[in-house]
Amino acid sequence: MKILVVYDSVYGNTKKLAETVAETLDKSAKVVSVDEYKSDDLKGVELLVVGSPILGWRPSEKTGKFLSSLQPGQIKGVKAAAFDSRIKLFIHGDAAGKIALALSAAGAEIVGEPAGFFVKSAKGPLAKGEEARAAEWAKTLLA
Repeated sequence: MKILVVYDSVYGNTKKLAETVAETLDKSAKVVSVDEYKSDDLKGVELLVVGSPILGWRPSEKTGKFLSSLQPGQIKGVKAAAFDSRIKLFIHGDAAGKIALALSAAGAEIVGEPAGFFVKSAKGPLAKGEEARAAEWAKTLLA
């Protein structure tokens, strides 16, 4: 199965999660930052996972541009999932849910619940156990 994990990361926390998810899914999964993404990266992809930090209650601007670049139906038949990194607050936004909606609008079949993983502060690090939780979440995407 060809797997692509696309992410944006400001302080490295979402990158670490993306790498954990990719490694859990398949050692050959490709991990690409939104800065390095090229439309050819999607060729033949069967599972697309997109991750972003929550910035201003939504995905990062770079993640938004990536999602906006996907045309309606462009990823029809591709399974997809979304995650975000967030600070544990009473109200924190939901980037993962917004990412999942955009992927669905581009034709993807959403295969897992959008997931949020916690950081200790805006700059991180990841909260204790979050990498392990991300790995467990990734396993559910293959079920």
